[in-house]
Amino acid sequence: MATNMKNRTVVITGGATGIGFALARQFGADDARIILAEPRENRLQEACEALKETGIEASYKVCDVTDLTQVEALADFAWDTYGGCDVLLNNAGVGSREKRLPDVPMDDAHHIMNVNFWGVWHGCRVFGARMKEQGTPAMIYNTGSENSFFCATNAAAYIASKHAVLGLTETFREQVPDHITVGMIIPGWVSTELTPGFEDVAMHADEFAGIIYPQILEGERFVVSHAYNTVRIDERMDALKHAYARYAPRHEGDEEYDVRLYIQRIRERGSI
Repeated sequence: MATNMKNRTVVITGGATGIGFALARQFGADDARIILAEPRENRLQEACEALKETGIEASYKVCDVTDLTQVEALADFAWDTYGGCDVLLNNAGVGSREKRLPDVPMDDAHHIMNVNFWGVWHGCRVFGARMKEQGTPAMIYNTGSENSFFCATNAAAYIASKHAVLGLTETFREQVPDHITVGMIIPGWVSTELTPGFEDVAMHADEFAGIIYPQILEGERFVVSHAYNTVRIDERMDALKHAYARYAPRHEGDEEYDVRLYIQRIRERGSI
């Protein structure tokens, strides 16, 4: 996708605050047209007013991403207002207190999954289909987390939801046509409404947005920031590699049960 954002339409769920709003300012500074979405209309109004004060074209649509019909209505708004959507940021998310799995109330667990996972699914489903039909270069970026790759906290439901976003994003990126770029934003510890009380400790959302915005324009598969995350990721990957080296080491013919190679072979034979 071209990096010139002038007159491009960018839809951002969870866009009234935090990372979403910081990215709205980044895109808007490059003359993109911004549509913000979240359930709290007063916060949307405040955010749009703040963007407009800096000369950014901004509008909003009240939307609860857990409701597929509301996500459909958000897409209708984008297409009716600007004739389409060039960039979707599935950024809406909720956090949770650090709790062991058995201690998380089931209603809380379902709510976290509904927003953080199914909300992303809804956005990919609805906007992906319309972008495919639209036929022009487009992007969908899902906001995951460092918790998509390791356990930065002890918040079981939140961590599970962000691991799920990784799987969803990686699968979806292989299913879309070539004119659609799909990737994942991977925040580390960023100061947002999800991390109250740590404003002076965590990375500021504007700093984070400044780091990742060029990566989005480049169409990167993984959009990253906090360098020390690689230490935590390596801890998991090293343990995994150790397990394979000890109990399932590579050997001649070990590709026999590789699913992707099997599918490739039968496709080459014309079986599917």
